[in-house]
Amino acid sequence: MPLLAFLAPLGAVLIWSGNMTINQLTVGAIAPSSIAFLRWVLALAVLTPFLAPAAWRHRAAICREWPKLAVLGLLGMGLWQGLAYVAAETTSATNMGILAAMVPLLTVLLSALVLREPPSLGGVAGGLIALVGVSVLLGRGNPLSLLELTVAKGDALMLVAATCYALYGVMLKRWPIDLPPWVLLYGQVIFAVLFLLPPYLLGPMTPVDAGNVGLILYAGIPASIVTTFLWMLAIRRIGASQASIFINLMPLFSAIIAMLALGETIAAFHFLGGALILAGVIMAQTLTRPLVQPAPEAADQPKNQ
Repeated sequence: MPLLAFLAPLGAVLIWSGNMTINQLTVGAIAPSSIAFLRWVLALAVLTPFLAPAAWRHRAAICREWPKLAVLGLLGMGLWQGLAYVAAETTSATNMGILAAMVPLLTVLLSALVLREPPSLGGVAGGLIALVGVSVLLGRGNPLSLLELTVAKGDALMLVAATCYALYGVMLKRWPIDLPPWVLLYGQVIFAVLFLLPPYLLGPMTPVDAGNVGLILYAGIPASIVTTFLWMLAIRRIGASQASIFINLMPLFSAIIAMLALGETIAAFHFLGGALILAGVIMAQTLTRPLVQPAPEAADQPKNQ
């Protein structure tokens, strides 16, 4: 596999990791409801000249599949990033990057529940190990503190956001929508804008100024459009399974960027919790043997003589 094939997923994960720091920089500069809405309005404005004609050609399929597009837009764009902006007010970019790395593992677990895919040995064992890692991270090194309900609101919201994005991936697999990839994305962006409009109007509506326009531009173009293109390119070149492994680099990238840009310090519990979560994710992706071997088909049984 040529080295250039890995630049696309690496670039996508690097931009996503940078967006964790952008989330932190939005605190005090722009309201979560404002940037969550404005980033997708910007993405929609950039995409419309290129994709509106194709969307019109596929209008029959869009009208037929609009409920699914609406759910996907809500999960993958509205809740995933909208909750992350709220979470940034009460947690660190490092924590957000570590919890976002739970997406591949949560996808494995939700696939077993929603798609009825048999759980794998790695999925179960990795899930338990990652759960310990999450408890270490949420408890700031003391998992027993969770019994006292002392979890930071931002950490809990980020875990919910990661679950929403994992469910988004599962539903994409469950619903094979007959649309070209970019038109499929465009339809979801439209519904994301519609879902995010009411919270934006309810306020507070932060005006766009020199202090936050750069944050909106980064969130709306690199973190929305460029990453989508790079991720689709990565899946086409190296496959979805190999591409998803690069998400495991998000905690490392997020921590490094946060240290350089925000001056965040890394504590021992970050290393311990992050290592356990990373180990659990890798186990879930590599140990794919079913936990329970399916019974042989009747056709494969020896016939009674």
